[in-house]
Amino acid sequence: MKFVKMQGAGNDYVVIDGYQEHVARPGPLAGRICDRRFGVGGDGLILLLPSSRADLRMRMFNPDGSEAEMCGNGIRCLGKLAYERGYVQTKQFTVETKAGVKDLRLIRSTGPRAQLEAGMGQPVLDRAAIPAGRGQGPCLGQRLRVGGWNLTVNCVSMGNPHCVIFLDCLSSAGRLADFPVGELGPQVENHRFFPKRTNVEFVEVVSRRRIRIRTWERGVGETLACGTGASAAVVVGILGKRLSRNVTVEVLGGRLRVRWPAGGQVYLAGPAETVFEGQWPGR
Repeated sequence: MKFVKMQGAGNDYVVIDGYQEHVARPGPLAGRICDRRFGVGGDGLILLLPSSRADLRMRMFNPDGSEAEMCGNGIRCLGKLAYERGYVQTKQFTVETKAGVKDLRLIRSTGPRAQLEAGMGQPVLDRAAIPAGRGQGPCLGQRLRVGGWNLTVNCVSMGNPHCVIFLDCLSSAGRLADFPVGELGPQVENHRFFPKRTNVEFVEVVSRRRIRIRTWERGVGETLACGTGASAAVVVGILGKRLSRNVTVEVLGGRLRVRWPAGGQVYLAGPAETVFEGQWPGR
């Protein structure tokens, strides 16, 4: 079974072309193929598939075997591969995901690192739909006690659940580079406040047009980037009047651009790169 190893801002994936290959059990395969010592290694397994609702279809599986609703960096990698293989002929096309049909635009296709912009849809703020906590209405500025920390959490769904935490709301938080993401991240992810678990973003505001984030991804661990997480962090920052509507997001693996025009959907732009191609011994 042939695969393509790809990455977007350090978020790396094993991508399988479902037009040419058949994967019967993608969840168990994700655990094996994403293993960084005994497999190819990656933050997830992505299947590029035909769709009856859009130009393409994406399925994305975390290394723990769970299927994610949406993946902002992964969808750019999928779009680059589909364009290069001729499954789409125009530079604007649509991709079916578990979070709905998303728009994708190829900004630059020359060279090894393509640039694409994905329409991430409208953010979901109702806590029942995220889900986060009980009741209805937004979950912004919510106080939550986790593992000895008094947190101020802001919850939003970008097709998948996110919990955004600004470091300047924490006493003794220190610098983002030194923050114990590996300790606090899994505690927040698995807190009973989040019935379907959650992704967690720790955010440092540099200016109204620039932030730094570190992400603990649900079912993965800390990753070098998270596209839906970057989008969620900017949405919360805009709603709290901390950020402008066009923001550079510095992640461990590079930079992303997030814009949220008034009254419109959120857009995420960034790189997509093929690392190598290979062949997996079995399905």
